[in-house]
Amino acid sequence: MSALPMASNLYFDNHFQKPGVKLLPNEFYMTSEDMVLVTVLGSCVAACIHDRTAGIGGMNHFMLPDDGSDASLAASDSMRYGAYAMEVLINELIKRGGRRERFEAKVFGGGAVLAGMTTINIGDRNSEFVRRYLALEKIRIVAEDLQGAHPRKVAFMPRSGQVMVKKLKTAHDPVVVEREQALVQRTPEERAERLAKARARVELFQSNASANLKPRAELFSTNAAAARRPRVELFTSRLKTAEEA
Repeated sequence: MSALPMASNLYFDNHFQKPGVKLLPNEFYMTSEDMVLVTVLGSCVAACIHDRTAGIGGMNHFMLPDDGSDASLAASDSMRYGAYAMEVLINELIKRGGRRERFEAKVFGGGAVLAGMTTINIGDRNSEFVRRYLALEKIRIVAEDLQGAHPRKVAFMPRSGQVMVKKLKTAHDPVVVEREQALVQRTPEERAERLAKARARVELFQSNASANLKPRAELFSTNAAAARRPRVELFTSRLKTAEEA
Protein backbone atom coordinates (compact mmCIF):
# COMPACT_ATOMS: atom_id res chain seq x y z
CA MET A 1 0.00 0.00 0.00
CA SER A 2 1.43 3.38 -1.01
CA ALA A 3 2.00 6.06 1.58
CA LEU A 4 -0.70 8.64 2.12
CA PRO A 5 0.15 11.95 0.39
CA MET A 6 0.73 14.14 3.44
CA ALA A 7 2.11 17.56 2.51
CA SER A 8 5.84 17.90 3.14
CA ASN A 9 6.57 21.50 2.11
CA LEU A 10 7.44 22.86 5.57
CA TYR A 11 8.56 26.46 6.08
CA PHE A 12 8.38 29.36 8.55
CA ASP A 13 5.50 31.71 7.75
CA ASN A 14 6.62 35.31 8.30
CA HIS A 15 3.07 36.63 7.96
CA PHE A 16 1.71 34.52 10.82
CA GLN A 17 5.04 34.17 12.65
CA LYS A 18 4.73 30.42 13.10
CA PRO A 19 5.74 27.20 11.33
CA GLY A 20 3.73 26.51 8.19
CA VAL A 21 2.94 23.84 5.63
CA LYS A 22 2.07 24.55 2.00
CA LEU A 23 -0.44 22.08 0.58
CA LEU A 24 -0.35 21.29 -3.12
CA PRO A 25 -3.28 19.70 -4.99
CA ASN A 26 -3.90 16.07 -3.94
CA GLU A 27 -2.29 16.52 -0.52
CA PHE A 28 -3.52 16.74 3.07
CA TYR A 29 -2.04 17.62 6.43
CA MET A 30 -3.18 17.24 10.02
CA THR A 31 -1.61 18.26 13.31
CA SER A 32 -2.22 19.46 16.86
CA GLU A 33 0.80 21.78 16.72
CA ASP A 34 0.55 25.58 16.62
CA MET A 35 1.06 25.85 12.86
CA VAL A 36 -0.57 27.35 9.79
CA LEU A 37 -1.65 25.25 6.81
CA VAL A 38 -1.73 27.22 3.55
CA THR A 39 -3.03 26.39 0.09
CA VAL A 40 -4.14 28.18 -3.08
CA LEU A 41 -7.41 27.15 -4.75
CA GLY A 42 -9.02 27.70 -8.11
CA SER A 43 -11.82 25.28 -8.95
CA CYS A 44 -10.33 22.90 -6.38
CA VAL A 45 -11.80 22.68 -2.89
CA ALA A 46 -10.12 22.50 0.50
CA ALA A 47 -11.93 21.22 3.58
CA CYS A 48 -10.59 22.31 6.97
CA ILE A 49 -11.83 20.03 9.76
CA HIS A 50 -11.29 20.83 13.43
CA ASP A 51 -11.97 19.15 16.77
CA ARG A 52 -12.10 21.93 19.37
CA THR A 53 -11.87 19.59 22.36
CA ALA A 54 -8.88 17.65 21.07
CA GLY A 55 -7.20 20.75 19.65
CA ILE A 56 -6.49 18.96 16.38
CA GLY A 57 -7.28 19.83 12.81
CA GLY A 58 -6.44 19.12 9.21
CA MET A 59 -6.86 20.32 5.66
CA ASN A 60 -7.10 18.58 2.29
CA HIS A 61 -6.99 19.89 -1.30
CA PHE A 62 -8.86 17.97 -3.99
CA MET A 63 -9.43 18.68 -7.67
CA LEU A 64 -12.45 16.62 -8.72
CA PRO A 65 -15.72 15.56 -7.06
CA ASP A 66 -15.63 11.99 -8.35
CA ASP A 67 -15.01 9.10 -6.01
CA GLY A 68 -11.70 7.83 -7.43
CA SER A 69 -12.79 4.27 -6.72
CA ASP A 70 -10.34 2.67 -9.17
CA ALA A 71 -8.37 0.28 -6.97
CA SER A 72 -5.35 0.56 -9.28
CA LEU A 73 -4.84 4.24 -8.46
CA ALA A 74 -2.00 5.16 -6.14
CA ALA A 75 -2.92 7.16 -3.03
CA SER A 76 -1.46 10.31 -4.56
CA ASP A 77 -3.71 9.90 -7.62
CA SER A 78 -6.78 9.00 -5.58
CA MET A 79 -6.40 12.22 -3.57
CA ARG A 80 -7.43 14.12 -6.70
CA TYR A 81 -10.95 12.89 -5.97
CA GLY A 82 -13.13 14.39 -3.29
CA ALA A 83 -14.51 11.24 -1.69
CA TYR A 84 -11.07 9.74 -1.14
CA ALA A 85 -9.56 13.03 0.05
CA MET A 86 -12.36 13.51 2.59
CA GLU A 87 -12.18 9.92 3.80
CA VAL A 88 -8.40 10.12 4.32
CA LEU A 89 -8.60 13.38 6.27
CA ILE A 90 -11.45 12.24 8.53
CA ASN A 91 -9.91 8.83 9.23
CA GLU A 92 -6.49 10.26 10.02
CA LEU A 93 -7.99 12.81 12.42
CA ILE A 94 -9.87 10.02 14.21
CA LYS A 95 -6.66 7.98 14.48
CA ARG A 96 -5.02 10.95 16.21
CA GLY A 97 -7.77 11.30 18.83
CA GLY A 98 -10.42 13.36 17.02
CA ARG A 99 -14.08 12.46 17.45
CA ARG A 100 -16.44 12.56 14.50
CA GLU A 101 -19.31 13.97 16.57
CA ARG A 102 -17.14 16.97 17.54
CA PHE A 103 -15.82 17.75 14.08
CA GLU A 104 -16.53 21.17 12.55
CA ALA A 105 -15.76 21.96 8.92
CA LYS A 106 -14.89 25.10 7.00
CA VAL A 107 -14.79 24.74 3.23
CA PHE A 108 -13.28 26.89 0.50
CA GLY A 109 -12.67 27.12 -3.24
CA GLY A 110 -14.76 25.92 -6.16
CA GLY A 111 -14.24 29.07 -8.21
CA ALA A 112 -14.89 29.41 -11.96
CA VAL A 113 -11.60 31.21 -12.48
CA LEU A 114 -11.32 30.72 -16.25
CA ALA A 115 -13.95 31.40 -18.90
CA GLY A 116 -14.07 27.74 -19.92
CA MET A 117 -14.80 26.62 -16.37
CA THR A 118 -18.31 28.11 -16.48
CA THR A 119 -19.40 25.45 -18.95
CA ILE A 120 -17.64 22.49 -17.33
CA ASN A 121 -18.69 23.61 -13.83
CA ILE A 122 -15.89 21.76 -12.03
CA GLY A 123 -15.90 24.35 -9.26
CA ASP A 124 -19.67 24.13 -8.81
CA ARG A 125 -19.53 20.34 -8.75
CA ASN A 126 -16.70 20.35 -6.21
CA SER A 127 -18.66 22.77 -4.01
CA GLU A 128 -21.85 20.72 -4.20
CA PHE A 129 -19.89 17.55 -3.51
CA VAL A 130 -18.19 18.79 -0.33
CA ARG A 131 -21.47 20.13 1.09
CA ARG A 132 -23.26 16.87 0.35
CA TYR A 133 -20.45 14.69 1.67
CA LEU A 134 -20.22 16.53 4.96
CA ALA A 135 -24.00 16.50 5.37
CA LEU A 136 -24.03 12.74 4.93
CA GLU A 137 -21.17 12.36 7.40
CA LYS A 138 -23.11 14.61 9.82
CA ILE A 139 -20.17 17.00 10.10
CA ARG A 140 -21.39 20.56 10.51
CA ILE A 141 -20.15 23.26 8.12
CA VAL A 142 -19.60 26.30 10.32
CA ALA A 143 -18.13 28.56 7.61
CA GLU A 144 -17.68 28.50 3.86
CA ASP A 145 -16.39 30.59 0.99
CA LEU A 146 -17.24 28.63 -2.16
CA GLN A 147 -17.75 29.34 -5.86
CA GLY A 148 -17.49 32.79 -7.42
CA ALA A 149 -14.91 33.88 -9.98
CA HIS A 150 -11.68 34.28 -7.99
CA PRO A 151 -8.89 32.01 -6.83
CA ARG A 152 -8.33 31.98 -3.09
CA LYS A 153 -5.44 31.67 -0.70
CA VAL A 154 -6.53 29.89 2.48
CA ALA A 155 -4.68 29.83 5.80
CA PHE A 156 -5.88 27.43 8.50
CA MET A 157 -4.69 27.18 12.09
CA PRO A 158 -5.47 23.56 13.02
CA ARG A 159 -5.07 23.97 16.78
CA SER A 160 -7.59 26.83 17.10
CA GLY A 161 -9.71 26.17 14.02
CA GLN A 162 -9.21 29.74 12.80
CA VAL A 163 -9.25 30.25 9.02
CA MET A 164 -8.42 33.25 6.89
CA VAL A 165 -9.05 33.73 3.19
CA LYS A 166 -7.61 36.07 0.60
CA LYS A 167 -9.16 36.51 -2.86
CA LEU A 168 -6.54 36.56 -5.62
CA LYS A 169 -6.46 38.02 -9.11
CA THR A 170 -6.29 35.14 -11.59
CA ALA A 171 -3.91 36.91 -13.93
CA HIS A 172 -1.40 37.36 -11.10
CA ASP A 173 -1.22 33.67 -10.21
CA PRO A 174 0.15 31.70 -13.18
CA VAL A 175 0.24 28.46 -11.15
CA VAL A 176 -3.54 28.56 -10.66
CA VAL A 177 -4.06 29.39 -14.35
CA GLU A 178 -1.91 26.44 -15.40
CA ARG A 179 -3.83 24.03 -13.16
CA GLU A 180 -7.19 25.25 -14.39
CA GLN A 181 -6.19 25.05 -18.05
CA ALA A 182 -5.10 21.45 -17.54
CA LEU A 183 -8.56 20.60 -16.17
CA VAL A 184 -10.35 22.41 -19.02
CA GLN A 185 -8.29 20.59 -21.64
CA ARG A 186 -9.35 17.12 -20.53
CA THR A 187 -11.10 15.24 -23.31
CA PRO A 188 -14.92 15.07 -23.31
CA GLU A 189 -14.62 11.31 -22.76
CA GLU A 190 -12.56 11.81 -19.61
CA ARG A 191 -15.01 14.36 -18.28
CA ALA A 192 -18.01 12.15 -19.10
CA GLU A 193 -16.41 9.17 -17.34
CA ARG A 194 -15.71 11.20 -14.21
CA LEU A 195 -19.21 12.69 -14.24
CA ALA A 196 -20.69 9.17 -14.47
CA LYS A 197 -18.65 8.13 -11.42
CA ALA A 198 -19.76 11.20 -9.51
CA ARG A 199 -23.43 10.51 -10.28
CA ALA A 200 -23.03 6.89 -9.21
CA ARG A 201 -21.52 8.09 -5.95
CA VAL A 202 -24.44 10.47 -5.42
CA GLU A 203 -26.93 7.65 -5.97
CA LEU A 204 -25.06 5.53 -3.43
CA PHE A 205 -25.16 8.37 -0.90
CA GLN A 206 -28.86 8.97 -1.47
CA SER A 207 -29.79 5.29 -1.15
CA ASN A 208 -28.02 5.11 2.20
CA ALA A 209 -29.24 8.33 3.78
CA SER A 210 -31.93 9.99 1.65
CA ALA A 211 -34.28 10.45 4.59
CA ASN A 212 -31.67 12.37 6.55
CA LEU A 213 -30.70 14.61 3.65
CA LYS A 214 -33.88 16.62 3.21
CA PRO A 215 -33.44 19.17 6.01
CA ARG A 216 -29.78 19.70 5.10
CA ALA A 217 -30.53 19.95 1.39
CA GLU A 218 -32.82 22.91 2.03
CA LEU A 219 -29.84 24.85 3.35
CA PHE A 220 -28.06 24.40 0.04
CA SER A 221 -30.65 26.05 -2.19
CA THR A 222 -29.34 29.26 -3.70
CA ASN A 223 -31.38 31.64 -1.58
CA ALA A 224 -31.02 29.73 1.68
CA ALA A 225 -27.26 29.33 1.27
CA ALA A 226 -26.83 33.05 0.75
CA ALA A 227 -28.90 33.80 3.85
CA ARG A 228 -27.33 31.17 6.13
CA ARG A 229 -23.71 31.18 5.01
CA PRO A 230 -21.41 32.10 7.93
CA ARG A 231 -19.11 35.01 7.31
CA VAL A 232 -15.40 34.45 6.77
CA GLU A 233 -13.20 37.53 6.95
CA LEU A 234 -10.43 38.16 4.43
CA PHE A 235 -6.82 38.31 5.41
CA THR A 236 -4.84 41.06 3.69
CA SER A 237 -1.67 43.00 4.32
CA ARG A 238 -3.35 44.26 7.48
CA LEU A 239 -4.36 41.02 9.13
CA LYS A 240 -8.00 40.39 10.02
CA THR A 241 -9.01 37.34 11.96
CA ALA A 242 -11.66 35.00 10.65
CA GLU A 243 -14.97 35.14 12.47
CA GLU A 244 -15.45 32.02 14.53
CA ALA A 245 -18.82 30.29 14.46
